[in-house]
Amino acid sequence: MEGSVITYLANGFVVFFTPEHVIAAVIGAVLGLIVGAMPGIGSLAGCALLLPLTYAFDPTTAIIMLGAVYYSNMYGGSFSAILLNIPGDSPAICTALDGYPMATKRHRPGQALFTANMASFIGGTIGILILTMLGPALARVGLAFGPSEMTVLLLIAMTSITWLVGENPIKGVVITIVGILVACIGMDTLSGVPRYDFDNLHLLGGLPFTAFIIGAIGFAQVIEIANDRHKTQTVDPSMKLSIRGSLLTKHDLRRLIPPSLRSGALGTFVGVLPGAGATTGAFLGYSLNKHFKSEDAFGTGAVEGIAASEAANNAAAAGAFAPLLALGIPGSGTGAVLLGGLMMWGLNPGPLLFVNDPDFTWGLIASLFFSNIFALVVAVSVIPFLIKILTVPIRFLIPVVITICVVGAYSSSFSMYGVLVMLISGIVCYFLAKAGYPTAPMILSFVLASLLESNMRKAFIVSGGSLDIFVQRPISCALTIVFLIFVGTPIIRALIRRFRKKPEAV
Repeated sequence: MEGSVITYLANGFVVFFTPEHVIAAVIGAVLGLIVGAMPGIGSLAGCALLLPLTYAFDPTTAIIMLGAVYYSNMYGGSFSAILLNIPGDSPAICTALDGYPMATKRHRPGQALFTANMASFIGGTIGILILTMLGPALARVGLAFGPSEMTVLLLIAMTSITWLVGENPIKGVVITIVGILVACIGMDTLSGVPRYDFDNLHLLGGLPFTAFIIGAIGFAQVIEIANDRHKTQTVDPSMKLSIRGSLLTKHDLRRLIPPSLRSGALGTFVGVLPGAGATTGAFLGYSLNKHFKSEDAFGTGAVEGIAASEAANNAAAAGAFAPLLALGIPGSGTGAVLLGGLMMWGLNPGPLLFVNDPDFTWGLIASLFFSNIFALVVAVSVIPFLIKILTVPIRFLIPVVITICVVGAYSSSFSMYGVLVMLISGIVCYFLAKAGYPTAPMILSFVLASLLESNMRKAFIVSGGSLDIFVQRPISCALTIVFLIFVGTPIIRALIRRFRKKPEAV
């Protein structure tokens, strides 16, 4: 089997290395980096906008370009997340948690960007290799994850939010619940009943995800900077900015590789799951690596934190191609756009696609290897220019960042409603942070809540309201046990500590 895979991949490279396919991959990779770095657009809108332009292309050229856009978008999302604390796309939310502090408080912007790029490359390479060797088989595993399995997996993810609650667990739990409630605004996904709309037509569609995230993270940061605008510049304007000065030390590389490998494997698996996407992959990768030893605490500018998030979201982007090609099941909104493109070009995704159209499928897989390398080269090359953002005086930087926030929020809904949501969420989150409420748990619970609710309700509809559905199948049963361990361990530890203190008091 290995020999046949290598042969197919070699033929895929032969198909790919033609002028039109290489040019398509290069254009897609560059556009993906630009789109990823621009808040409010993201891979979904980027691929959707470019899809009509591919009508005149042959299917292989078209999918290579769109695949490169989707893939390199994961690289670009980290740029604004690290330099401006504004995630270019939702998978970069976790990157901002450590990337921005490393760039500003630790005064290592070049190393923060280089860490993100290297981790993206490692995670992406792992994802592509797994896709190459186990694509169809991995897709069938993903198909085994029904609503009950996805529910428990997301419950594990929600439980893992506890590492973000800060020093006050009560405030952390409260803000997590607030995030879940905010995610419930709008139409019920299954019954269509309005919830928390307050008779407002705009709220029927819920809060625009991108506008809310830009406000909660980016605009809140702008308000904080404006209130403390007299502080010194984060980067000395006279400092020589170069790629060599941004290189990681051997010690940094030793810190980067383990979380990148772990998140690469986990992210690929999450990318295969229906509806999970790169955002969930990045969050789970970040959460997983929080439980491993780290030189710096996560959230303070840790190399491990940036690596965990970036490796996971790139691997998830690669993994999403497995169910798309082998089963015709999109793993995310961007996957749905690509699926529409496949059908538009007259291709039928499914197990026979690898047999009936090997040039198409293996040409695409081969192009991902090239796009991964090319995106890394371009991303590293522009580091010196990107770092100059931090040398801009605060009085000039604030209006520029506000403009980016407004444009990004407007592009998410093409109306002033998105801008209004961005402004309100930014102001509210600023005051919440001042009151000691960590905003990260709210953001991540907001991201996962709708997916959790949808799968949980589907599971209960199938089971008629019985909890047995979570233990009837081997995968859901194993995940339920893991979830109970996650929930029960802190309680048991607290009881043990209390029990040990009683004899001392006597």
